[in-house]
Amino acid sequence: MPTKRLSRLQVMLSQEELTALDNFRFEKRMPSRASAIREILRRGLAADGFAIALRGSHSKAFGVLRDGSGDGD
Repeated sequence: MPTKRLSRLQVMLSQEELTALDNFRFEKRMPSRASAIREILRRGLAADGFAIALRGSHSKAFGVLRDGSGDGD
């Protein structure tokens, strides 16, 4: 079952950043810029020790705040 994406995020990039993103996307054979951005975010967060969502997990299970305040619960 595909993941539902309910939030849109607009990001402004320089031409150099856009070129780097497209190079990554094509090298990794990603279907879209959005999927490449998600993969780069996943890798960056994993490198910093942030938990990666298990397949089938809902996005509300992962948030910045874990104490219940403002985490969407």
